[in-house]
Amino acid sequence: MRFRIPLSAPDITQAEIEAVTAVLRTPHLSLGPQLNAFESALADYHGVPHAVAVSSGTAGLHIALLTLGIGPGHEVIVPSFTFIAVANAVIQAGATPVFADIDPVTLNLDPASVADGVTHRTRAIIVVHTFGIPAQMDRLRDLADQHNLVLLEDACEAIGATFQQQPVGTFGDLSVFGFYPNKQMTTGEGGAVLARSTAHAARLRSLRNQGRAGTKWLDHAEHGYNYRLSEIACALGTVQLSRLPEMLALREAAVERYLDLLADIPSIELPPSRLPLRTISWFVFVVRMPDGPARDRTQAQLASQGIATGRYFAPIHLQPAWRNHPQGRPSLPVTEAIAPRMLALPLFNRISEQQLSEVSQALAEISISW
Repeated sequence: MRFRIPLSAPDITQAEIEAVTAVLRTPHLSLGPQLNAFESALADYHGVPHAVAVSSGTAGLHIALLTLGIGPGHEVIVPSFTFIAVANAVIQAGATPVFADIDPVTLNLDPASVADGVTHRTRAIIVVHTFGIPAQMDRLRDLADQHNLVLLEDACEAIGATFQQQPVGTFGDLSVFGFYPNKQMTTGEGGAVLARSTAHAARLRSLRNQGRAGTKWLDHAEHGYNYRLSEIACALGTVQLSRLPEMLALREAAVERYLDLLADIPSIELPPSRLPLRTISWFVFVVRMPDGPARDRTQAQLASQGIATGRYFAPIHLQPAWRNHPQGRPSLPVTEAIAPRMLALPLFNRISEQQLSEVSQALAEISISW
């Protein structure tokens, strides 16, 4: 279905178009200077030594787990309230995801629930910065250190966010970013892994490139994957990253306008605009409906008016693919209570005042019938 007001839209300017076109005039379409430039820009932005660009955030999660030594017999604590790629990557690495509950305000991993999930088989925690809201990284980092666990940050939804004035993606042993078209910045498809260790960076580069050991194309030191990111995507990403502060400001302004326009609808719960110790990078704008039926009716009615919305997220542990999970059905009361109520409204860099007003007015009118 085509919508008058989409849920998301990439923000592409003439600068991106010219950068991509310039690559097409060169003989380098993969593993060339644009890759090096994009990786350097990402590393510099976050103040870390290494960034390794990959074909998607999911690919980044997969090879990050392998680089951290996660495999068969290991358990990895993850949220169920997140995109399914997090659990899929754990399975791809040969390990077992163990689902933990979330904090009802931030929607990120609840450190107490994580602590309850630790066993003698636990080797890692994947912390997702849900919707661009930073997780409680001080407590989660301490918890990982206390149990000698590796900490992997999934910052695919949170580039530009900070916790205690430190960028997300700089707390974990490794961290992963995603640049799908609905994100704050995009490379089309694509992602990246940040690393402090030179050894980790070298292993990540080997794994993304069919396990190659060095410069010889047909020499392979280990089993690897084709997780490379093209020169075209990297050129796009470099320009997008240079514009990131401007784009984040546009999204924040749109969120502030939503908060004003929706403030008088008593039956919905708005997301927090400010949280202690955190700077939010707005990936999506998600409101909480009174209950699941109201959420589903609202989505259908908005769709009938040409307004796209999203149901973020269906808990992973309730998905058909996970019904026979070794953990069984975990007790995740916060996740199960909140997930059916969540509805993402249109949010993108260039959303107009008229579009914000239309969405808000439509939602206000629909809410009368709840």
